[in-house]
Amino acid sequence: MTPTCLSIAGSDPSGGAGIQADIKTISALGCYAAAAITAITVQNTMGVQAVHPCPPDVVAAQVTAVLTDLETHAVKVGMAGSSDNIRAIADTLRRHPVPFVVTDPVLFASSGHPLCDAGGVEAFLTHLFPVSTLVTPNLYELFALTGIEDIDRAAADLLRRGGCKAILVKGGHREGVPTDSLYTLDAGRRDFHAKRIDTRADHGTGCTLSSAIAANVALGHPLHHAVLMAKGFVTKALKAGATMYIGQGRGPMNHFFKPRALRVEEIM
Repeated sequence: MTPTCLSIAGSDPSGGAGIQADIKTISALGCYAAAAITAITVQNTMGVQAVHPCPPDVVAAQVTAVLTDLETHAVKVGMAGSSDNIRAIADTLRRHPVPFVVTDPVLFASSGHPLCDAGGVEAFLTHLFPVSTLVTPNLYELFALTGIEDIDRAAADLLRRGGCKAILVKGGHREGVPTDSLYTLDAGRRDFHAKRIDTRADHGTGCTLSSAIAANVALGHPLHHAVLMAKGFVTKALKAGATMYIGQGRGPMNHFFKPRALRVEEIM
């Protein structure tokens, strides 16, 4: 059986981030991608111009439709668009539990444009994190969620208050070697290092990483292996995207850097 992953996220019309990046990633890694849209964004490689959240009941209905029909092995939650949507997603996941949920707590676009309302932090902490297996904030999101600007202390605080089983702090904004740190209650901290790729084709890296983790867990890998493999996928997609030159700003990665060639008998 092909594992199914559901992405619950906003739509990016330029195709580099959001639900489009999730579908590409999940498909490239060999899983079946289902999708529930939380918001319509107006954005391209130059940045986000506007965000239009979907009604919470519509978001919940999409998620319910998938989870009551498709055997879903993992869920990735990305940009929710509003605190009401966060609560609706959490309530639906409680009614229809799945084995693994990774939440990427998107609060701001890379340009600084807000992607959730003022109640988003409290909604994440109170409603969505308790039904999440893994939460993947970047440094700015971690500090915004906790009010603590020390990474280890902030991660410990989020584990204690959030109710999730693990936190992966994305380190792309750190100086020096990019280091992601995985914090779990039973194993403490585990660091994952990667080379910094000099490219402008880095739109959607956070979306891609979290959906790659979901796909790898759905394929049967333990969490720390899933994180390591997901980071490898992102690195290769960044390198492959560096030569595509799509858009005038921060372009997309190449999620299909190693496409499988079809055999003649498959086409005829």
